[in-house]
Amino acid sequence: MHRPRRIVIAGGGTAGWMAAAAIARTMGRTVEVTLVESDMIGTIGVGESTIPPLQVFNRLLGINEADFMRATSATFKLGILFDNWKEQGHRYFHSFGFTGKDHWSAGFQHFWLYGRAKGHSQSYDDYCLEVIAALGGKFAHLPDDGMNYAYQLDSTAYAAFLRAMAESDGTTRVEGKIARVELDSESGDIAALVLDAGTRIEGDLFLDCTGFRAVLIEGALHAGFDDWTHWLPCDSAIALQTESVGPAVPYTRAIAHDAGWQWRIPLQHRTGNGLVYCSRYLSQDEALARLLGNVEGEVLTKPNILKFGAGARRKQWHRNCIAIGLSSGFMEPLESTSIHLIQRAILRLIRMMPNHSISDRDIAEFNDQQFEDMRQILDFLVLHYKATDRRDSPFWRQCAAMDIPDSLAQKIELFRETGRVFRKNEELFAENSWVQVMMGQGIVPRTYHPVAEKLTDDELDRFLGMLRETVRKTVATLPDHPAYVARYCGVQQPQPAATA
Repeated sequence: MHRPRRIVIAGGGTAGWMAAAAIARTMGRTVEVTLVESDMIGTIGVGESTIPPLQVFNRLLGINEADFMRATSATFKLGILFDNWKEQGHRYFHSFGFTGKDHWSAGFQHFWLYGRAKGHSQSYDDYCLEVIAALGGKFAHLPDDGMNYAYQLDSTAYAAFLRAMAESDGTTRVEGKIARVELDSESGDIAALVLDAGTRIEGDLFLDCTGFRAVLIEGALHAGFDDWTHWLPCDSAIALQTESVGPAVPYTRAIAHDAGWQWRIPLQHRTGNGLVYCSRYLSQDEALARLLGNVEGEVLTKPNILKFGAGARRKQWHRNCIAIGLSSGFMEPLESTSIHLIQRAILRLIRMMPNHSISDRDIAEFNDQQFEDMRQILDFLVLHYKATDRRDSPFWRQCAAMDIPDSLAQKIELFRETGRVFRKNEELFAENSWVQVMMGQGIVPRTYHPVAEKLTDDELDRFLGMLRETVRKTVATLPDHPAYVARYCGVQQPQPAATA
């Protein structure tokens, strides 16, 4: 095969336009990028809560943050507030920040646990700037990236923002539905996409961004799918948007109910809402009634009904086709990882972009890395369902009783016995994320690292007190989040027409 110069992206939405924008800007004139999408086919468009690596993606593309946030009505996100997960009425915060100060031999949780054994009663949260700022409704950019954050954004607007950039960098958009995927009779590779109007789009490398339909990677190439619904039983969601009823907070909420959970994501101009549930325990009509009964503010959109099955495509790069986004698999939106997995696949592809022929070794390495990313995220998501004291509904009893992956069982028991967490192979979630969620879900270590006992009582008092005071003083200097957003990237709201 000759050098892949013609890259054809099947499908738009967030995945398609992220891919087009990144490839066109990075590769320049070395490739020709064509994106095929149909205005008649809707996109999922509910991935509105993100995680910090999106900052890196935007910076790599030279995107001005304030312009991007203004275009997407974005707010800042310091983490996720979890309600009712450990038990009814209990809440905890999973922040993007660091907690306390680690020693090279042991994370801060060991010193906090030692302090608790010595009579210190302060919450683990009191040592985390992002938690205290979030719960106080505060935000500002700090020197030396002193505040770790992501975004809450309108994903449809983000796709439109990236489309404008991609087209300015030479991407060609073709309107039309894919009627047929044409395979090369000799190699078995994809030769072209044939559209419903008869147009034939040839390419060398094809990116499948067709969402759950997976028209290329599965429909044409039959790459296979690993079903993970026995670990992540939620299989349905209903999403809708409401008017904002109060100032936008710098965090997303995940509120557990008896058959799943509900999200609230505050943007500048509205709030995104969704109910995620297991259809075995809750019907669609019941779910819609529950969501409509729980939202705050006037409903602005029709409910978007989503059906899905958790799992991953066995081969995410197969022959000359790469699945990006929902076509590669899905694990539900609990920790806002969908856009991140799109980003990882795109940047990984650019690093492995073929020069002459496609390398089987590149394909194998891409698949190994992408699948490992998804497996590690799977473990983190399953943790939320497994580590719970809830037994108040059949759904939660099923979650508490289910078998879990050996890798997750090892992580949980290691933390329970020793307080230790180890991050492997550049996995997404850092040690502090695991600590916050495990302790938030009720897993408290039985002991701590002996290095903590090096501190005398006075040294421990000073150490913990200094950390708390630093957090308190810093938060006291921060402006209110809505005011900061308005100054930095505020969207001009339309003014009512003047009356004579």
